[in-house]
Amino acid sequence: MEKNEMKKIRSSISIEIIEYIPQAMVSKTIIEKTTGNINVISFADGEGLAEKKSPHDSFIQIIDGRAELVIDGNLHMLETGYSIIIPANTFYYIKPNEQFKMIATIIKSAYE
Repeated sequence: MEKNEMKKIRSSISIEIIEYIPQAMVSKTIIEKTTGNINVISFADGEGLAEKKSPHDSFIQIIDGRAELVIDGNLHMLETGYSIIIPANTFYYIKPNEQFKMIATIIKSAYE
């Protein structure tokens, strides 16, 4: 097991892996490898992510609540159970609106 990873071969309920903390964004690493990683992240009401660009593809799945993602200037409203792929080298941000939890899977590929 890597230093920050969850225990393997152990079932869990995704929504219960991480809790909400008022006025905070909290992240827990599920898997961390050189080829990519998976994190569960909770956002308190009013918390979001500033605009950024990743050199890797990202798969985002909402597991609780609703989130507004802006990808290359286009708004995408996601609710529990919905997912979206953010292509590598694309600007995106998460608009703070209400509390939500998501799973972020980053695939590190040879885009450079």
